[in-house]
Amino acid sequence: MKKDLLKLSGLVLALFATVGMSGCASTGGNAAAAAKPLEVGIAADIQSVDVMHGGQVVTIQRNQNQDNNINPAFGKTSRKCPPFCIQPGELAPGVKTIGELEMLHYLQKVSAGDKTVMVIDSRTPDWVEKGTIPGAVSIPWDKLNIGKSDPITVQEILEKQLGAKQQDGFWDFSGAKTLVMFCNGHWCAQSPTNIKGLLKIGYPAHKLVWYRGGMQEWEALGLTTVKPAK
Repeated sequence: MKKDLLKLSGLVLALFATVGMSGCASTGGNAAAAAKPLEVGIAADIQSVDVMHGGQVVTIQRNQNQDNNINPAFGKTSRKCPPFCIQPGELAPGVKTIGELEMLHYLQKVSAGDKTVMVIDSRTPDWVEKGTIPGAVSIPWDKLNIGKSDPITVQEILEKQLGAKQQDGFWDFSGAKTLVMFCNGHWCAQSPTNIKGLLKIGYPAHKLVWYRGGMQEWEALGLTTVKPAK
């Protein structure tokens, strides 16, 4: 995985400068300045990762201001439980729980044209507007809440976006995508609700991946986010 990630950090880093909260690439400075090693890297051997978002290259890196603090929207430590209870480390047998480096790996696969993988932001639009992970697709959890959402809407998402097929009243997931899902963090039940619902209708566990830390951890590490285009 590290070798794959390293491929992203070389040539493109010299061409693109930091992408901020707006998600629009900027080209300030010269090529030599852009190629200068970052003081705050992602890992010892990974400085940045370039992904596709909305048809544009977005460079994911950590905030270089070492005095920077977490986005106030994700600085809150305590919320009423229920419903905002701490989620387990493992949602269900076979469902992989991942961290940031694994998330970057999946984003790389999607950006390289792998149509079998989709990274999904399960949060509602009001949260997505605060910023999301570059390369993620917004599918609000309340639209894909199996058994509670509008059945027609659920069917359309499954067939048109997730690659599932329905035949004779049964779901065929043989061609379904691997879904990498996240929401607001360890205390957020939005993506877990969708994952558990998908399992109930037969979605293969090995095709479901959960980024447990979600946006709170992503923001806490100072990683690049993008906002929806206006």
